[in-house]
Amino acid sequence: MLFKLAMRYLRPYMGAVYVVIVLQVVQTLAALSLPTLNADIIDQGVVRNDIPFIWRTGREMLGISAVQVACAVLAAFLGARTAMAVGRDVRRDVFGTVQTFGSLELGHFGPPSLITRSTNDVQQIQTVLMITFTIMVQVPIMLVGGVFMAVRQDAQLAWLLVAIIPVLGIVVGFAMWRMGPLFKVMQKRIDAINTVMREQLAGVSVIRAFVRQKAERERFAVVNSELRDTSISVGMWMAFLFPAVMIIVNLAQVGVLFFGGERIDTGEMMVGSLIAFLNYLMQIFMSVMMATMMFIIVPRAEVSADRVREVLGTVVAIASPKEPKAPSPDPLSFHFRDVSFRYPGAEDDVLAAINLALVPGTITALIGSTGSGKTTLVNLLPRLLDATGGVIEAGGTPVRDLDVRALRQRVALVPQRTFLFSGTIASNLRLGKSDVTEDEMWAALDAAQATEFVSTLEGRLDAPVSQGGKNFSGGQRQRLTIARALIRKADLTIFDDSFSALDYTTDSLLRAALRTELAGKAVLIVAQRVATIRGADRIVVLDGGKVVGTGSHHQLMASCGTYQEIVLSQLSAEEAA
Repeated sequence: MLFKLAMRYLRPYMGAVYVVIVLQVVQTLAALSLPTLNADIIDQGVVRNDIPFIWRTGREMLGISAVQVACAVLAAFLGARTAMAVGRDVRRDVFGTVQTFGSLELGHFGPPSLITRSTNDVQQIQTVLMITFTIMVQVPIMLVGGVFMAVRQDAQLAWLLVAIIPVLGIVVGFAMWRMGPLFKVMQKRIDAINTVMREQLAGVSVIRAFVRQKAERERFAVVNSELRDTSISVGMWMAFLFPAVMIIVNLAQVGVLFFGGERIDTGEMMVGSLIAFLNYLMQIFMSVMMATMMFIIVPRAEVSADRVREVLGTVVAIASPKEPKAPSPDPLSFHFRDVSFRYPGAEDDVLAAINLALVPGTITALIGSTGSGKTTLVNLLPRLLDATGGVIEAGGTPVRDLDVRALRQRVALVPQRTFLFSGTIASNLRLGKSDVTEDEMWAALDAAQATEFVSTLEGRLDAPVSQGGKNFSGGQRQRLTIARALIRKADLTIFDDSFSALDYTTDSLLRAALRTELAGKAVLIVAQRVATIRGADRIVVLDGGKVVGTGSHHQLMASCGTYQEIVLSQLSAEEAA
């Protein structure tokens, strides 16, 4: 999987890859030629006292060394740049793929795992490619060339290589076999660390309010210790591997010196040839050591590549059809026709037999107890979820037949959990409409009852917004997210419990402004507070995922017991009348 993923992303850079390979071949051949020249200096220059030959061969060695250095530097530069470019492209595609995920896909992977996959896992792949270009290309050339050149120096001593290399292969293979599963466990435990840290950072106020710092420290200590134990296990095998290889290398050198010394005594071998043979032996074992390092990181990168492939290969459940229909250019009306929804693996439907119409120019309110399915119904409209039964139509066309992007451009959603992006107030408002003018921004802020506090900020529309809008109060964040939705002037604007942090006066003023700001558009208000929805054109009451009442406030007070219970739990009988 690592090879397939790498080749997929290396295609645009194959020119640079070929140049790196050529440079590494030249560098390796240059390195292989130096011991032979050194042997010639000893055997033909030093022994015979041929000073001109020593100078001539020395200059040749310096020239070859200069070529080797230049090739090595250029190969390292091109290889590193190519590996970094591949890492950038993989991260871009992982991020882009995650942007297409719906609730089901996000729930399957989980945010912490997706963060790890787009950062640490991509980093592992990037590291393998960089080491491959800078080191590993020359390993097979060095190994084969070193053996060939060593045999040229003395074929009898070369039999030592036949005995030693299989032993090295067995030792390295055994260590890799034990480390492979550990790398997979390590990535999962990094996911667990990210999960705990993300929850602790997001819920820091809750942790402090309930004095749970000690319990959270213990919880983090558990996952941290598990990662430590796995890392120690990997480290122990690495600690075993390198000394074991070095012992074999040193024993090989002792054997070469022992048998080579005897051959020099008998005149069958020259001193320079023995030194060259030792140099080639070290080159061979250095290539084996580099391959060993590769064997250490490749299994982990293979696991990372498989995790990245899972993200890139995910088929998104909610996608546009191959031949989408174009939505009507007129303001869209939305209809639920016997719609039901059940989450994967659930035994019962969250929503059942929902029939509902959201018509342009009307304000529809949705109310019900917690868990009655209100947010699920809201998520069906922009296709954040797909109905498991029945049909949802937009302008008379089933939403499944429309392009998802085109559909969502006609819907504006103010979610239950408000969120602002880091930047400025203006940059957040432009999310609703990229070419919005400053006058349109102020008009939306005015309708959202946010003008008063925005105008007092230093920089006004250019006032900074921290991540999540944490530098604003809950009510201010709600008003800014409402203004962002109003800017879009969408065919359908949905407020999913978006007025909960507002005081009654602001709530009342904002609802009055909606009549003017969104005239001719469909509006859906989901709320727990009766005062927020009692003035709607139509109120829909949900209970247990079913519509149990539809009508105006006064009609429902006379006909729907569930609505009466909700109202009387918040208002007195006189106020509710």
